[in-house]
Amino acid sequence: MHKVGAKSDGEGQRLLHGRYRLGRLLGQGGMAKVYKAHDEFLGRDVAVKMFRSHTVAANDLRRQKSEITVLAGLNHHSLVTLLDVAVDKTVPREPRIFFVLELVEGIDLKERLAAGPLSARHVAQIGCDLAEGLEFVHNRGIVHRDIKPANILMVKYHDGDKAARAKLTDFGIAMRPGATHITAENAVTGSVAYLSPEQALGEPMGTSSDIYSFGLVLLECFTGVMEYPGAAVVSAVARLIRPPHIPASLSPGWHEILSAMTARDPGDRPSASDLVKALRQRVSAESGKHAVRLTAPSFGRALRAAAAPAERSVLDASDARAERARLEAVRRYDLLDTPPDRIFDRITAMAARVFGVAVATVSVVDSDRVWFKSRHGLEVQQVARVEGLCASAILHDAPWIVQDARADPRALANPLVAGETGMQFYAGVPLTTHDGFNLGALSVMDRSPRTVTADEISTLTDLAAMVMRELDLRRSGQRLARA
Repeated sequence: MHKVGAKSDGEGQRLLHGRYRLGRLLGQGGMAKVYKAHDEFLGRDVAVKMFRSHTVAANDLRRQKSEITVLAGLNHHSLVTLLDVAVDKTVPREPRIFFVLELVEGIDLKERLAAGPLSARHVAQIGCDLAEGLEFVHNRGIVHRDIKPANILMVKYHDGDKAARAKLTDFGIAMRPGATHITAENAVTGSVAYLSPEQALGEPMGTSSDIYSFGLVLLECFTGVMEYPGAAVVSAVARLIRPPHIPASLSPGWHEILSAMTARDPGDRPSASDLVKALRQRVSAESGKHAVRLTAPSFGRALRAAAAPAERSVLDASDARAERARLEAVRRYDLLDTPPDRIFDRITAMAARVFGVAVATVSVVDSDRVWFKSRHGLEVQQVARVEGLCASAILHDAPWIVQDARADPRALANPLVAGETGMQFYAGVPLTTHDGFNLGALSVMDRSPRTVTADEISTLTDLAAMVMRELDLRRSGQRLARA
């Protein structure tokens, strides 16, 4: 929808609603055109989606505008924000509704898939992003009805991000149950290749319809091809005859999630809330963290089981062994619950000064907690593992940076960010043993967002190396003493 570089179509420089100055054409579809525009009131660039005049009858404008205005209240990091809705009456006999949207310039998932399938880790991450967005809108009684790769924008929050994240856009045919909606007369609502079976049959549909379409999108991310291509009738009928083919090469966890999402019966599909939990676990599994294996026979029950407390989960055997080995390394270094240490306190104080931040820590990640061997500017001695940002840092071999937690989905739900502590910046370097186990991290944090330079990251890495060098010297000394 936001394809950059399209030519002008003669609408450029028009002023809509006394406020939005249209610029270049970004893209167009059967129902609308999308322009880059400038909001002269707030001094920012936006996207304007202008519906074609024949799609809206004049006597329906007031009712439809009221319904669409509901969508303007949707504000979530995984959604392209709808900022305003208005009516262009330049041609009195042909009034046109237009949306004003957050401007996100970048490729969409359809364009990205043209280059080939995505890695399982990337699929898990964008799947989690989209599930969170759908959870948000579904909880407000809204059904998107047009989930497809072209309506998913790929966004890089920071230049250093290796993989783009996902934002769902184009709520042009979204609806509340029982609401009327903008569509061309007698047109099929939604893109045929991604319709749910109930959409294809013209039956009543709810939020589970979005889940089915979402499942087809994730499947395409793995295969690189549409599951139900072809002409409208052929494509629509195909999903009524056979279930989607899920490659045997996918892991059991992915097979169960995709099978659940694309179940023929809407009642067998998981909710968006269930999917958020299950896909977060896939992110963890693909990143080398604990993975939950879904074993219940029913599709819906399987995903609900995945959302159950951790003690009822079954860990993937290889990941569980890796974590046990890491915890054994933590025990060997004998750091947990030891007294404060002047050398480490000097390193954290130095890190805080170099970065100009309020908090710096040397942390150790235990099975269920993060314990601070040294803490500068922090009163607590330990936090639950789920609360510690450094529990995420140890999953990476390189520095893990969150420059603005308010705009970074990796950290938005973390209690240190969302709670009273209000941390908005984090940079952590894993404390890695010579045999490759990450004990914890040297971290700096602050309550204000900030950017970091390559030199600062190098300095933090050097300080982390100093911590490990000191730990290794002490461990060597202990071994000699015992000998």
